[in-house]
Amino acid sequence: MLTYLLIAANISVFFYQVSLEEAEFVRFVHTYGLVPRQLVVDLNAGSLSTPFTSMFMHGGWFHLGFNMWFLHIFGDNVEDWLGHWRYIVFYALCGLGAAAAQILVDPSSQVPMVGASGAIAGVLGAYIRLYPRARIVTLIPIFIFFFLRELPAAFFIFFWFLIQLFSGLGSLGAVGSETGGVAFFAHIGGFVTGFLLIRRVRRRRNPSYGWYSPKSRLH
Repeated sequence: MLTYLLIAANISVFFYQVSLEEAEFVRFVHTYGLVPRQLVVDLNAGSLSTPFTSMFMHGGWFHLGFNMWFLHIFGDNVEDWLGHWRYIVFYALCGLGAAAAQILVDPSSQVPMVGASGAIAGVLGAYIRLYPRARIVTLIPIFIFFFLRELPAAFFIFFWFLIQLFSGLGSLGAVGSETGGVAFFAHIGGFVTGFLLIRRVRRRRNPSYGWYSPKSRLH
């Protein structure tokens, strides 16, 4: 249930963002997005809430669409294992882990960081530990053709993580750039946080848990 409320909240905030005039939009992003320099260099007390508020903001339709797609596919199973309230705390902690990782890599950046990607990466990290044998139907592009294939979720998530890792390492030379881009280390930090944290969180009673979860098929 909370997974769908999170999706609704992210969509609602995004529609509010796109309804703003350009100047208001820029002000909104710089006020509620996470700006590392303001938080750790300037010690701006007004920025203390931005690691949370930035989790509900997105930079565009594709950014929102892919994030909500991943959250829909994997979030409900992790929520089922944890229970509603443990899940929302877990989600927030993963988002904070993602923010901390990106700040650690580039603490002087003045580019606002927005998106639920880091928290959702934590959900992926939890999923790969909880349901390593689950399978998902995945769209595979081959040249100009697209095929639906059922793949192990662990393979899909591991491949996604490798992309983030190598992309993040490749972006290290651009640290300090004020041109924006993808916060790969936020994805890495969120994933690692979720992967490590899930086994330290007591599971709810009688979850639909197992090495294979039928509920996770055919997303």
